Amino acid sequence: MVAFFEYIPLVVFFIFYKMFDVFIATGALIATSALHLIVMKATGKPILNRHWIFFGLIAVFGGLTIFFNNDAFLKWKVTIINGLFGIALLVSKYVFDKNLLQNLMGEQLPLPEKVWTKFNLAWVAFFFTCALLNLYIAFNFDQETWVNFKVFGLTGLTFLFTIVSIMSIYKYIPKDEEDNVKTIENDK
Repeated sequence: MVAFFEYIPLVVFFIFYKMFDVFIATGALIATSALHLIVMKATGKPILNRHWIFFGLIAVFGGLTIFFNNDAFLKWKVTIINGLFGIALLVSKYVFDKNLLQNLMGEQLPLPEKVWTKFNLAWVAFFFTCALLNLYIAFNFDQETWVNFKVFGLTGLTFLFTIVSIMSIYKYIPKDEEDNVKTIENDK
């Protein structure tokens, strides 16, 4: 349910884009993103670092888009966010020897280390692919095509990749507690 509410600013952006233009839609995106944080704070829900990062990038690049009357800033935001995610996963694994995905989901998914590494690299590749795909579509197609790609294409790709990712690790998920012990022992 929380994930659904995180998409409300994107839905508002799309509606305002269809009703007005990209600049009014960008203002609505900034306002809705700020309102999302205010509602989370008021209801006592934790505001994660990624929420602040998203809002900061939306406010900065959205503000530049409106101020300079140039949608290129908004287009770059999508690539920068995906690039930062990919870089964060790589740096955490290979510089700090911490697998962020394993840290987030490791308790729920006791997988072998090599599977976590492949899972992490798959998501790195996905984020970099989305970043590059966004650049290609943003600067080689019209604004309407890019907005549709941003709202539907990237969202659909993310859901699809999530499903494929889960299916790819499903065979490694222990079926019961006894399998869990075997998996941990085999990993050693």
